[in-house]
Amino acid sequence: MTAPHKILTVVALLGLGVTACSDSGPSTAVLSSTEPMATAPPEPTPAPSTTLELAPATFTVQPGTEQVAVLDAEPGTELFLMGLDGAGVAGTVDEQGALLFRNVAPGGGYSIVSPTEQSAKFAVAAPADHPDADWYTAQEPLPAGGFGYLTTRDGTTLSANVVLPGPADGGPYPTVVEYSGYQPSDPDSAAFAQIYTALGFAYVGVNMRGTGCSGGSYRFFETVQSLDGYDVIETVAAQPWVRDAKVGMVGISYPGISQLFVAATTPPSLAAITPISVLDDSFRATLYPGGILNTGFAVEWTQQRIDEAQPFGQGWTEARVEAGDSECEANQRLRLQNPDLVAEIGENPYYSVELGDPLAPITFVDQITVPVFLAGAWQDEQTGGHFPRMLDRFTGARDLFVTMVNGGHTESLSPAVFARYIEFLQLYVAEQVPDLTAANGVVPILASTLYGTDAVPADWPNRFTGLAYDAALAAYEAEPAVRVLLEQGAADGWPAGSPVPRTTLEFDSWPVPEAVATSWALGAEGQLLVDPAGASGESSYTADPTALAPTFYSGGGSEIWRFDASYEWQPIPAGTGLGFVTDPLDDDMLVVGPGSVDLWISADADDTDLEVTLTEVRPDGTEVYVQSGWLRASQRALDEAASTEVDPVQTHLEADAAPLPSGEFTAVRVALFPVAHVFRAGTRLRLTIDAPGNNRPVWEFASISAGETVTVGHDTARPSQLVVSVVPAVDGAAISATPPACGALRAQPCRTWVAAANGG
Repeated sequence: MTAPHKILTVVALLGLGVTACSDSGPSTAVLSSTEPMATAPPEPTPAPSTTLELAPATFTVQPGTEQVAVLDAEPGTELFLMGLDGAGVAGTVDEQGALLFRNVAPGGGYSIVSPTEQSAKFAVAAPADHPDADWYTAQEPLPAGGFGYLTTRDGTTLSANVVLPGPADGGPYPTVVEYSGYQPSDPDSAAFAQIYTALGFAYVGVNMRGTGCSGGSYRFFETVQSLDGYDVIETVAAQPWVRDAKVGMVGISYPGISQLFVAATTPPSLAAITPISVLDDSFRATLYPGGILNTGFAVEWTQQRIDEAQPFGQGWTEARVEAGDSECEANQRLRLQNPDLVAEIGENPYYSVELGDPLAPITFVDQITVPVFLAGAWQDEQTGGHFPRMLDRFTGARDLFVTMVNGGHTESLSPAVFARYIEFLQLYVAEQVPDLTAANGVVPILASTLYGTDAVPADWPNRFTGLAYDAALAAYEAEPAVRVLLEQGAADGWPAGSPVPRTTLEFDSWPVPEAVATSWALGAEGQLLVDPAGASGESSYTADPTALAPTFYSGGGSEIWRFDASYEWQPIPAGTGLGFVTDPLDDDMLVVGPGSVDLWISADADDTDLEVTLTEVRPDGTEVYVQSGWLRASQRALDEAASTEVDPVQTHLEADAAPLPSGEFTAVRVALFPVAHVFRAGTRLRLTIDAPGNNRPVWEFASISAGETVTVGHDTARPSQLVVSVVPAVDGAAISATPPACGALRAQPCRTWVAAANGG
């Protein structure tokens, strides 16, 4: 890959809305019946009288699903979208002669009217109005190798790049699709395709509408974009070089997330999906973790998407037009209708069910019916590692296989994950007995590209040799659904930092059924106490987000994924945070799952931002990063039905927000993102509390903290505590007695422990 694959989901959707009578029966939307709006729809605008004789429209009208596009109109003209009831919504044609009406209620009898012209009547489709199967087979075929276009149900063309593993007449081939707003259809950026063609798969990279050479206007994961994905799957499956008219989906991060949205529309020809390095909830996972805006990765990534979705925003598209691609040129016409997503982020600092749910996979993955292979990392510096919260929601999937590991954004392509991933594709898409011979040749090349080392295992066994296909599939499906790779980067016999795990644990489901909520009480002098009865007193700090650099890795790019990446992880300056540590553990302890930091706080301001971080303090005086969590105190209200002892879930609704009461202690629960970590006998758990900063790579926060004094009560009347998910009775032989070298664990920096001012 030449550029990092990144993901952000934007929670604010804004557009023009209309009301119209429907002349078709009601239909059920797959994701949402209408596109949500960040503001109320505008009041109807008086339109030209349709009792006058108007000339037939000279502009082009392209109705779609909950949208109507107008092309070839006179720039600056005011147009009206009229419904049967005579109400209209106005818009002004942009300098490219285009106008897009979003959030249009499905139904018939619409027209577009100007002061002098009127279009013919047309209907707007509902999300469930899928074309018949023969509509896809009747389309112009995609090229049997190379660049081309496919057509979606509303007439928008999407650019596609086809890469076959051999000649077309040597097929048909098992086929995979990558679908995103990056540049998967750029023929000169097809390095990712080579992974799949080397393994015998045909690869089709498709740009989402409003990106690359694809037509339409870009908005992150609006309904029509997911329905385009449905059309992509059905169109690709209809190609003569596709085996069995079935395709799978592949991709990491953005194209990984897209798989969840597309699969929820249930395209009949979709065989399986492999979403890796994804998120479960746009707002809580990446954009506003704990209600605090992530201005580092999240906002920067959004701005990049805005820039690349401008006319010819991706440089390769201009080169194609210069070479004579008139379709690519015509497909730039709606780009000025793209919304300003960064502005919308700032306008929506609270969660909205209407806005957020359609963009949170956790709310709709139950609609996915195909087999799923999902992988991700606890410390993912981009999507955040919050994704495990949705794993128990895949209730409709035929099969679900999950691998989780410590590390960064690309850890889900590390060798131990990659081997199972390829087995999955061979079983569910190629429908053949897995053979990793070719994959073993890809592993060191992939590792060298992503991690800067080819010192990785490249001899993964063919586990199903000698079995018939049905027997191999049954054996794979009989394996535990959840794999946890422990201590990636510290495997014996491999260089420190190599993307190789020390141990693999397997569980039947998530959350881990065996996990036990285990707590320590915060106490005086920085203690974490097993017995809460010994807790007493209170501790204070100054909430200063400027006391440290905002992130402990800010270089960006792919350097953070290297096996020898270095971090600037600094101790908390005196007085700007609190630390609490346990006594040395008597026995090894395995933490697998989410956690909660339950605090009683007061402040001399009406709000404050909290960052909590769990670390391991070793007998040699070093400290290892484990996991973090965040919360804006005013957004402390819990969704009681969703929350558990180890997993507090805030509503983040504006109606539930409340300032901290003056002079009083208030209970707040801060969620620690899920994690898996071994705390060995003799080590200590440490909890730190401060304002956001320097405890996460790449992420930065728009903190409201500005020097307020925050006091944490920790006595029997104000029982502040740390709660983590402990898995007992783990086979002692499975966990090495020797701790990993300082700095070896992937994405878990190590430093010399410096006690906080309160002693912890």
